[in-house]
Amino acid sequence: MPQRDSSQAQSDIEERLKSLFSRGLAGDDGAYHAFLSELGKRLRAYLRNRLRGLPDEVEDLVQEALIAVHNQRHTYDMALPLTAWVYAIAKFKLVDLLRRRSRQELLTDPLDDASDVFSDSDSQAMQARRDVAKLLDLLPNRQRLPIVYVKLEGRSVAETAGMTGMSESAVKVGVHRGLKALAARIRKQS
Repeated sequence: MPQRDSSQAQSDIEERLKSLFSRGLAGDDGAYHAFLSELGKRLRAYLRNRLRGLPDEVEDLVQEALIAVHNQRHTYDMALPLTAWVYAIAKFKLVDLLRRRSRQELLTDPLDDASDVFSDSDSQAMQARRDVAKLLDLLPNRQRLPIVYVKLEGRSVAETAGMTGMSESAVKVGVHRGLKALAARIRKQS
């Protein structure tokens, strides 16, 4: 019974947001404002849950996601669930933030523990590379190549799309599904 209540609540939220959004697109400023306000609350909860270690980033990311929803509102297909479209936008913003932060952290990584870096043997690093290569070899090319190019080599999604002949969205999906498949395999082995 709780599952049904939860799915009914989700359906009600979807219906309410979609109605406000639709009315907003038709020119009802009050409905559009209510849509953005309610959506902001939902995005805030969604992102706060995913950014527990970075609470200062939540509000900026909510604003970025709301701006993206506003700027891309003309691309939304009314036949599809609105919340799925919105959360996909929020997820891309979250991934962009994490990617930016990881690059910044790599550039500003302190050398306080340099002795630890130099004490690791080359054989451990080579073994780790072999382990990663073995795991990646288990994936189909549509998942393996995007991970190798985007995540390991640091290439852009557009560059990877050009190299593989895949669309940019297929590259993003390949990375996501490939990482998910790798995580599942690693959990099985643990």
